[in-house]
Amino acid sequence: MKDNRYSLRALALMLGYPDAALRAKLPQLIEAIDAEAAVPAARRQELKAFAAELMRLEAMDVEARYVETFDRGRATSLHLFEHVHGDSRDRGPAMVDLAQTYEKAGLHMGPNELPDHLCVVLEFASTQPSKLAAEFLGEMEHILTSIFSALLKRESPYAALIAAVLELAGQKVQAVPVVADESVDDAWAEPAVFDGCSTKGQGKPGDPQPIHFVRKANAQQGASV
Repeated sequence: MKDNRYSLRALALMLGYPDAALRAKLPQLIEAIDAEAAVPAARRQELKAFAAELMRLEAMDVEARYVETFDRGRATSLHLFEHVHGDSRDRGPAMVDLAQTYEKAGLHMGPNELPDHLCVVLEFASTQPSKLAAEFLGEMEHILTSIFSALLKRESPYAALIAAVLELAGQKVQAVPVVADESVDDAWAEPAVFDGCSTKGQGKPGDPQPIHFVRKANAQQGASV
């Protein structure tokens, strides 16, 4: 199997927030992917076109598109456990287990990083032998395929990056049906019946969450509320 560590590390960076620092690095990242040649040639051409577009467009447009693509809705989230556990309690232990896997390999995350974010996952994979990296990413094939399909449906150029990850994992790139999900804004919407008490997520720290108790019409006068 071809060495893939530089390609994985480059893709990890390219999937990050496209600020000025990242856009300045794009020519070097593309050069590293080309030199390693672990990504198929046709896909490398797509990655070159992606990089050229990011460098050509206005910074505000590129950054706004990134937020709209990855931070609104679960279908394209780069937090992989969102696709498996959602907001359930199972996500916490899974995050701890993954973080411990990184630590055992000598990789320690920054204070603002979460272990299930694809950029972190790819960074870890890049530190492993090529075969082990491919096997590790191959275990996430169904999640990566789902994200790829959702991006493809949106005609997002980021689909090429996820396709490249799948190919480095030795997986076939193919679209699957995508179930439309609600946006993040809708997911956090407050049910009217509770007048402000959300059932789908916690309120922001410091925000009041009033709960109104309403007396039934036939309640006794002495009943407490």
